[in-house]
Amino acid sequence: MLNIPTQSFPAPSSQQRISPSGQSERNKVALKPGHSLMDWIRFAKSGKDLTGLRGRLIEVTQEELQKHNSRGDCWTCIRGMVYNVTPYIDYHPGGEEELMKAAGIDATDLFDQVHRWVNYESMLKECLVGRLATKAAAAHKAATPASPTGLAPPAAVPPPSNRDPKPRFDWFQTDATVHLVVYAKRKIPSLGCTTVDLQAGVLRVEVLLGKMSFMIHLCLASPVEENVAVHSAVSVGKIQVTMHKQTKEKWKSLGQPLEFHNTFICKKDRALFYRDCVLASKAEVNHNSQLFRLHFPQGTVLQVPVGRHVFLKALIQDTDVVRPYTPVGQSLVAASHHSSQDSDLYLMIKVYPDGVFTKYLNSLRVGTLQLDRP
Repeated sequence: MLNIPTQSFPAPSSQQRISPSGQSERNKVALKPGHSLMDWIRFAKSGKDLTGLRGRLIEVTQEELQKHNSRGDCWTCIRGMVYNVTPYIDYHPGGEEELMKAAGIDATDLFDQVHRWVNYESMLKECLVGRLATKAAAAHKAATPASPTGLAPPAAVPPPSNRDPKPRFDWFQTDATVHLVVYAKRKIPSLGCTTVDLQAGVLRVEVLLGKMSFMIHLCLASPVEENVAVHSAVSVGKIQVTMHKQTKEKWKSLGQPLEFHNTFICKKDRALFYRDCVLASKAEVNHNSQLFRLHFPQGTVLQVPVGRHVFLKALIQDTDVVRPYTPVGQSLVAASHHSSQDSDLYLMIKVYPDGVFTKYLNSLRVGTLQLDRP
């Protein structure tokens, strides 16, 4: 199995760290027969009422959340959404004790420390109780009654401190090209801080600066070719994205802003973004390991720094299953497997006979996977 460097995944405080002896420090328990991940997926799809609310979604106050903190009545909150995880306790790989640490509280930080990559929204969607009420919403509850089946709008993300100045952006054009320029206002890493996705006229640029994430998200004013070039001036913190116009006309604006455009927030608060990648090739490394080569879609520029991980997502039995993997460099790949494409990613993965995701990966010949950057 690929060794994951200490600086990337899991987080330093995670219980998934590997000890010097090779044993996982995470508290694993032996689940009862019939309580695997696939068993949980089947149980969640069985049509049973797992929330006790008969399909209603409610607004949950902090006080109400705190009441549900026992083994037989366990609610928890992740990113503003409240789940009744009582039926999931026996299926939790970390055991009851670990899951009960999240009982009756906002467990977002705890969740991020251990397994941010888990697609809880898909795994627990049948357990969704509703949205956690913000203090402002609670104060205005009498003046503005909530719909019995509706959800309150999401809470605003707090702005970054003045000690971490927000980057800015500008743009310019020639007859044939359009250039977006991001000024980070600090030195930037030489590799892997900028990800660009250009699909169907929608431009998404994310710049990772330490623990912060700056995003540009636009519907471009006119059509462009999907080949994108990114150039960075590391010492001055300047990033330039170059696109080629389909027609030589003057643009009056760069485009219309979309969700989260020109935002600067903590990276952990930014939702994962997946793109469809073609499984270009698969080669056997040994009796239980495979080398997978993934090809990014045209219009995607993504470079993964050494030791960082990406997330793969696949739909397995109508449930999104997500796993983190650390890519290997082309220098570690046999010459016969080298690719001339800069947009290829290599993953060396051990295939487990009872592994939900690796067994699925190994069964693929040619197809697509969904991938998110570190």
